[in-house]
Amino acid sequence: MLTSDFDYDLPDHLIAQHPAPRGESRMMVIAGNAPPQHRRIVDLPDLLERGDLLVVNDTRVIPARLTAKRHGTGGVVEVFLVEKTGEREWLCLTKPGRKTPPGQRLDLAPGLSAEVVEPRGDGKRLVRFSEPLEPHLDELGTVPLPPYIKRPAEPRDHREYQTIFAERPGAIAAPTAGLHFTDELVERLAELGVEIARLTLYVGVGTFKPVTAELVHEHRMDRERYEIPAATVERLLATRRRGGRIVAVGTTVVRTLEGAAASHGWPLPEGPGSTDLFIRPGHRFRVVEGLLTNFHLPRSTLLMLVAAFVGRERILDAYREAIAAGYRFFSYGDAMLLLPAAAR
Repeated sequence: MLTSDFDYDLPDHLIAQHPAPRGESRMMVIAGNAPPQHRRIVDLPDLLERGDLLVVNDTRVIPARLTAKRHGTGGVVEVFLVEKTGEREWLCLTKPGRKTPPGQRLDLAPGLSAEVVEPRGDGKRLVRFSEPLEPHLDELGTVPLPPYIKRPAEPRDHREYQTIFAERPGAIAAPTAGLHFTDELVERLAELGVEIARLTLYVGVGTFKPVTAELVHEHRMDRERYEIPAATVERLLATRRRGGRIVAVGTTVVRTLEGAAASHGWPLPEGPGSTDLFIRPGHRFRVVEGLLTNFHLPRSTLLMLVAAFVGRERILDAYREAIAAGYRFFSYGDAMLLLPAAAR
């Protein structure tokens, strides 16, 4: 299968630069073999059933984009936090990378500095800070908006680029399907008898790593850390016992559940783990039976994941229909609900 098989043309004006008011996004629905329906996110309770389980990612986005100055010269360097590896150590991307060799000291604020320790591949560098960085992030960092949002981060992004489920800091990108939810929508789902369970996948740069290989199977995903609470494992088991559907809110949830199943089988183990599972057409889903997601970039691993769910031709047809209907795309865009199995 070729990477070019997942290409499509998207007009720039459909790439959402700001979010819609939370809870007001449009939602395309693909259920069973029926033609796509054009609904809104507030209709979600009408499309689920008592006994279904929504699984959300409760990771919290950190202000991962920092500005530093090279000690001695004052040259400006962008430091992008990728993953914490120790009390004072982080894997980072630095820009310009050629200006940050091992031993380079970086000044971030009075009393706070860092030193580049060593390169770690894929442009990453191990950076050791003079003290734990977390107490300084809200003051020094900015929200790491994706590169297709062509504007600087604004104060509202600190709120809008965070789901209502966000609790566990460490992600450098939001699990964007969760951005559509409001407290009112969650209450309506609970009244209907739809449960919500949580897990954590710390979204890293690998989620957005471009597919440069000509053949899809040659692409390699970066490994990402996750944690599945015992209460979530219990709810997954209970949902299967009562015949409900397990519906993932976002591709990060799909990767966590399917990655854990691929490594450990069913029932899923509780606790921490990691996955580099590449879900693409041909994948046999072991856990997930429905998916709420956004519209994804051409040729991306996320588009390949949703194509694995309902088929490549069908998802590309749906994307073309969404473009014609003026749907908003990517992180701050509209939603898509995939329910391949017809409602019971």
